Amino acid sequence: MRVTQLDGGAFTSPAGFWRRGDEMERQARFPVPAYLIEVGEERILVDTGINPDAAVDASRHYEGAESIGYFGLEQETPVAEQVDFDSLTKAVLTHLHFDHAGGSALLPSSLPVFIQRREWEGGADPEAVARNFFLPRDYEGLADQVVLVDGDHDLLGDGSVELLSTPGHTPGHQSVRVGGELIIGGDVTHFALGLDDHRLPIFGDDLEVQLASAERLKALRDAGADVRPGHDPDVLAPGPVLR
Repeated sequence: MRVTQLDGGAFTSPAGFWRRGDEMERQARFPVPAYLIEVGEERILVDTGINPDAAVDASRHYEGAESIGYFGLEQETPVAEQVDFDSLTKAVLTHLHFDHAGGSALLPSSLPVFIQRREWEGGADPEAVARNFFLPRDYEGLADQVVLVDGDHDLLGDGSVELLSTPGHTPGHQSVRVGGELIIGGDVTHFALGLDDHRLPIFGDDLEVQLASAERLKALRDAGADVRPGHDPDVLAPGPVLR
């Protein structure tokens, strides 16, 4: 079993937007991770990073989404150039935000993409789209290949890779547990310390539900798992994280 963190790009925006109490006047740069899980013959991509066209010109790519101006997007090498997408057997989206689902349009059309039903339904609900800053261009082409799951899900049927329902940041956010040793937390918390200090972003679908999800991941961490946060620049670095 091997898990490798890929470089999905980065964004720069006001620090206080992503952690309560940080300064809004200070601009901070946040890495965007994606992950490749290799188990036997399975090659599973978790999240797809920023869309390459958005990294070049976000306002043009997301025409009409003025709020994208809050982010300075960048990307040296798209995820699709770090991994042979044709070799993938499955993909998992932790949630539908642009930095996690942006590269989904580059996935092969035959590749199954696993996502929580509540997240997919939220992505089609205009109120949820507006509340959660979803950008439908990121995922609207996936309808024929999405595999919907409800709650925790044993992805391979042998307990080696499990999808964990961790909502709150978005309606159907999910995390991924690999081998019982590693948790790809997604954006339950953007920073590793968020599991303890609960300084979550100033926006979200449901803060109380997100806090409960953080407590779930904290319990797994305290039991010995390595919980990977969403965008912590002091923790995340591309390369092998489980081998």
